[in-house]
Amino acid sequence: MRVHLDTDIGTTVDDLAALVMLLGSPDVDLTGITTGIDPKGRRAGYVRYALRLAGRDDVPVAAGAEVSMTTLVMPGNIPDDDRRWPEPVSPAPGPAGLATCLLAEGVEAGSTIVAVGPLTNLALLGVERPDVLARADVVVMGGWFDPIPEGLPAWGPSRDWNVQCDTTAARMVVDHAGELTMVPLSLTLRTWLRRSHLERLRASGRLGGLLATQAEHQGAERSTGELARSFSALPGDLVAFLHDPFTCAVALGWPGVTLEERRVAPVLDGEVLHFAVSDHGRLVGVATGVDAEDFAALWLASVEAADHLAERR
Repeated sequence: MRVHLDTDIGTTVDDLAALVMLLGSPDVDLTGITTGIDPKGRRAGYVRYALRLAGRDDVPVAAGAEVSMTTLVMPGNIPDDDRRWPEPVSPAPGPAGLATCLLAEGVEAGSTIVAVGPLTNLALLGVERPDVLARADVVVMGGWFDPIPEGLPAWGPSRDWNVQCDTTAARMVVDHAGELTMVPLSLTLRTWLRRSHLERLRASGRLGGLLATQAEHQGAERSTGELARSFSALPGDLVAFLHDPFTCAVALGWPGVTLEERRVAPVLDGEVLHFAVSDHGRLVGVATGVDAEDFAALWLASVEAADHLAERR
C-alpha cells in the first residue's frame, strides 16, 4: 500500500509515533512526507532526523505551509530541541511549492494521503491543482461529530486542533477531496501510550527510545497523569494519546476499527468548525469504534519492527 504522510511533527509525540508506525508496517510504501505549519522547515528537520535513525533517507521530505490560511499566522508552538530530541536538529527548509508538488505526485502514484496535522498543505494543493485534490484518497485525524463518551475528558469541538487552527483549509478539504475518511478526537481519546509501555519502547531500539523520551516529557509538561486521575475511562498510567498512529491504522485498513458512512456538512459556529449530519452533505467515512488493547499491541509491534529494520540497514 502506498502512503503519503502529512504531519505537524515536533509539537506532540503522536506525530513521531505515526511516522514510526508507518516505517514498521509491512507492505507499506511510504512515498513522501510533507510538513505543515512549519516555520523555516523545523518540522521537516525532525522528519529527516527520524528517517536517518530508521535508515530511510530514501523517503522524499518537503517542508510546507508556514502559517494558517485562516489567520495568516502560525498557530501554537514547537518546543525547543533540548526538551524532546537528544541533540540539536537542523531545519530542512525547501522551496515554495515543493510540498504541494510532492503531495500531487503521491496522489498521482495512488498513495493514500494520511493527514495528521492541520490541512493547510492539502488545501493549498486544492488551490493549485483542484483536479488532483478531487482524485485524492485522504484520511484525516480530525472532525467533530459525536459527544465524548462518559468517563473521558469532556472536551468539545474547540479542542479539535487540526481543524480549528485552519478552518478555511479544513472546509476546503472536506468539501473537495475525492475520498475522505475522518478519525475524530472523540474516538482517538481511547488510544493510549501508557507508562507500562515505556520499558518495551526503550528496549526496542533508537526509535522506540526516542518515543519513550518524548512521551515522558510531554506527559510531564501537560500533566497527563493528573488528567488520567480525573476521568474514570482513562488508564491511571496514561502518558499520551495516540491520535495519529491510530489514524494511520485506519488508513491501512486495520480490522480493529469500526467505520460508518455519513453525509456531513461543515458548520462554522463563530470561529469553531464542526460537522453536522445533513442530507445535503458529502459522503465521508467516519471512524466510530476501536479495539483499544489490540491497537496498542499493533502499534508497539510496529515500533519494534521499525527498529529491527533499522538495525538491518
